[in-house]
Amino acid sequence: MLLVAVSGGIDSMCLAEKVRQSGEPFAVAHCNFGLRGADSDADEALVRSWAAAHGITCHVKGFDTKAYASANGISIEMAARRLRYHWFGELCREHGYSGVAVAHNANDNAETLILNLLRGTGLRGITGMKAEGFVPDPDFTDISLLRPLLGMTREEIEAFAKENGVTWREDATNAQTDFKRNKIRNLVFPVFAQINPSFIQTLNRDMERFASVIPSEVEGSQLSEEGIPPSTVASRPLPCAGASRRLWAPPSYPAEGGQRLSEAYPPLTTEYTVSEEPWDGTQPVKQQAGVLIMDAEKAGEFFEGRWETGDWIKPLGAPGKKKMQDWFTDHHVSADEKPFVPLLKSKKDPHHVLAVIPYCIDNSVKVTSHTKRIIRISSAGQQTTIYQ
Repeated sequence: MLLVAVSGGIDSMCLAEKVRQSGEPFAVAHCNFGLRGADSDADEALVRSWAAAHGITCHVKGFDTKAYASANGISIEMAARRLRYHWFGELCREHGYSGVAVAHNANDNAETLILNLLRGTGLRGITGMKAEGFVPDPDFTDISLLRPLLGMTREEIEAFAKENGVTWREDATNAQTDFKRNKIRNLVFPVFAQINPSFIQTLNRDMERFASVIPSEVEGSQLSEEGIPPSTVASRPLPCAGASRRLWAPPSYPAEGGQRLSEAYPPLTTEYTVSEEPWDGTQPVKQQAGVLIMDAEKAGEFFEGRWETGDWIKPLGAPGKKKMQDWFTDHHVSADEKPFVPLLKSKKDPHHVLAVIPYCIDNSVKVTSHTKRIIRISSAGQQTTIYQ
């Protein structure tokens, strides 16, 4: 059984109706982010009413999105994305749903492409969203994420809604230009339409072409609807000696055999291995180039992720706490390179970076005379100063 995310807007209401007409069993999930007062409650009421009218199970959860964003130092958009996908993953695990369907369409995909180009996210950003992928949450990377409407334009969705008598609620904030995506949608795309009335289809075809020629390691990776590479998009075990630790490893980086994904955007390092081993204190703490070591007990549970707004580190050998954005600037890591730098992040605080491979570790995981076991990260390729 499928779980369908329904906000109450035209896209998701049409998705729910399409799935209903297909005859496949499904349930509905609605997030009330509490951002629009009575309007948010009215959205929830519509979704509940529609599900009840058709005898469909409806899951609803309210979130204090602003508080979550403030506590984690991230934007409202990013907070809503994290909250909803984590909850969707929980629902799938609890109720045995086969996956989550969301209502991203061709217009959304085109918007994502433009945002990616402006952010400079590199190769992954120009392939756009995928019709099939996995939930972008480190705890639920085995759960499928489907986008059945990705091939439909907003105009086609509006025509479907009219023909099938679909009821929906209009989000008044869509007409505002406070958010980057809304600026693209409301200010930039009308100009594009004057130049090429079929630009949505053109951009989507271009993304398909990009995906067909870009190495599968990159093309297979998944972007969030905001166009930001999520911290974790797939999982596999990395080599560990005497331990069963699992790290979340990127399918798009590094390239197989350490090959460059692109001459224009070369990775900053090649293959790396992670092992856990005993430490008796007699070995030198300062490692050879390309090797980082961390105190295994201090590191605790961690995962392999990529840079997100709000990430921070206390670099060993450098004073104080530093935002990763500032760290990248200090070390001359370009905007095109940032999405390809592997970071080991703490499970307790996903914004706390424990290691930047192959550059440095966080001060909290440094090896001392009391260390009993270490995590050794060995990599090949270009190196810079290591703070150990």
